[in-house]
Amino acid sequence: MADGIQFFELNTGAKIPSMGFGTWQADPGIVGEVVTTAIKVFFFTFFISRRKMMMIHWPVSMKKGSVGLKPENLTHPDIPSTWKSMEALYDSGKARAIGVSNFSSKKLGDLLEVARVPPAVNQVESHPSWQQPKLHAFCQSKGVHLSAYSPLGSPGTGRMKREVVLKNPILNAVAEKLGKSPAQVALRWGLQMGHSILPKSTNEARIKENFDVFDWSIPEDLLAKFSEIEQASSLAKGYTRVIYLLPRTSVPTKTLKNSGMASCEQTSDF
Repeated sequence: MADGIQFFELNTGAKIPSMGFGTWQADPGIVGEVVTTAIKVFFFTFFISRRKMMMIHWPVSMKKGSVGLKPENLTHPDIPSTWKSMEALYDSGKARAIGVSNFSSKKLGDLLEVARVPPAVNQVESHPSWQQPKLHAFCQSKGVHLSAYSPLGSPGTGRMKREVVLKNPILNAVAEKLGKSPAQVALRWGLQMGHSILPKSTNEARIKENFDVFDWSIPEDLLAKFSEIEQASSLAKGYTRVIYLLPRTSVPTKTLKNSGMASCEQTSDF
C-alpha cells in the first residue's frame, strides 16, 4: 500500500476518500467554524466531482414521532424492503453507491443474501481498542468497504472513550518509536487496515495533526503489536454523523419514506 493513500475503490468502481470529518456531538455553535477549518486543511488534496452515497444508518426502525434509540421506540425493521428502495436510488443514478452503517456480520450476511446490488460500505465504530477483526474479515471477503467512525475512540457513548484509547501503552510505545502522536498512529493504523477513517475534532491544531498521516507508515513489525491491544466488549449506544470534505448536493428520498426504515440518510458525497 502506498504511504499516501487518499482514496479506496468501492465495489461499484467509485472511489471514497480515505479520510472524512466527523461532527457528532460537536457544539452546533462551532460546527460551521470547524468545518471551514477542516476544508482549508483538506481542500487541495481531496477534490473530485460530485458523487453521492446513500446509507441505511442503523439496522433498526422506529415508531413514528419517537426520539432516541430506546427499546420502547423500536419496531421490527423490514431491511429487504428498504434495500430495494436503496437499489432503486442506485439504478436511477441518484446514488453513486449504497451502503449500510452499524451492521454486524450476521445482519450484513442476511442482507447480502437478498441484495441485487450489494452494499458498497459498512460504516462502524473501529479503532485500535475495538478492531472488530471478524467483521473486518467478513467485509473484506464480500467486497464491502469498512469505514471507521470514532477512529480515536468515542467522544460520547460509544464502545470506548477517546482518552482511554489514546492512553493505551502499546499505542503510545509505537507512537514514541515513530515520533508521532498516539492519535496519528491510531489513524494511520486504520488506513493501513484498509479502512476509510472519520476523525472528529473541534480544535484546529488537532485537525491539522489528524490529517498528517499520509506521508509515512507503520512498519510491519510494529503493526503486529496492535493485535496485543485489549479489546472493548460493551455494546455501542451512540452514532455519528459524518461530513466528507467534498461538495454536497441534496438527494430526493421519496422512495425511502414508506420503506419501513427510519434511519436512512445521505451520509457522504464522493
